[in-house]
Amino acid sequence: MFSMAREATLLVQTGFPIMFTCANGTGIEKGAILTLSDYMTAATCAADDDMVAGICAAEKIADNGEVKVAVHREGIFKVTLSGTCAAGDPLATNATSLSNTVYSVLNTTALSGSKIIGIALEAGANTNTIKMDLRPSFGTGA
Repeated sequence: MFSMAREATLLVQTGFPIMFTCANGTGIEKGAILTLSDYMTAATCAADDDMVAGICAAEKIADNGEVKVAVHREGIFKVTLSGTCAAGDPLATNATSLSNTVYSVLNTTALSGSKIIGIALEAGANTNTIKMDLRPSFGTGA
């Protein structure tokens, strides 16, 4: 077992992880930002502005026969930032320019609320780690 680059780290647990379905053949690292691909189905985020499932709570080993993964949907996490943000900014996934990171979508009005992963609890600059309130939203607007 190894630590992934830019893993999201749980700082304050405010709720329990819940089980999502995942592919048996897929390995998912603890701290990976996950996308929602189907009803209660999670996979590692691979694109900017993915629909958010949450953050992986425990490593899922590929081809181990398991088709469930524990997913955090709330809590305070240390995450890596792509770009800059201010405290209070809504955040979305970033996977193409800097994998397993988040970025501020404060001025992105076209982004659906279902793609918001959380709220920045502090300001930060590119590649800084910041505290984020994990708060996957299913409303509209950013």
